[in-house]
Amino acid sequence: MSSLMNAPANVERQPRKRTKPSFLPFACLWIVLIGAGVYGSVWYTGHLKTQISDELSRQTASQIADMQSDYNKQLSDMKTNYQEEMAKLESKVEALNELLTFNKDNMNDKTDNSNKLYTQISELKKQLDELKKNLDVLK
Repeated sequence: MSSLMNAPANVERQPRKRTKPSFLPFACLWIVLIGAGVYGSVWYTGHLKTQISDELSRQTASQIADMQSDYNKQLSDMKTNYQEEMAKLESKVEALNELLTFNKDNMNDKTDNSNKLYTQISELKKQLDELKKNLDVLK
């Protein structure tokens, strides 16, 4: 050992060469990480898009079914009301037809004569009233 320590001074120690880590593996690692991040983002965005689309489809179908049910209910209510109104109107028309038929059956020469009779009686009353006034004046 002492001989190693007493090595000649003229032998210079050569500095150790530093091995620089190469830039290529470092760049490849970063490219792989960035690519994985982009791929993960695209995949996750597609997954969220599918989930949101499915949820919207389900909600839309539910709302359409509710609206259709409400529409059918309103339509059946309107139909029921229409039928009730038509039944009422039909009964009124029937009553009017019966009244017209009754008037038509009773309208004959006798009716006209009774109307004439009423007019004559009314005229007679007027004449009687005038006669009474004249009698009162004479008394």
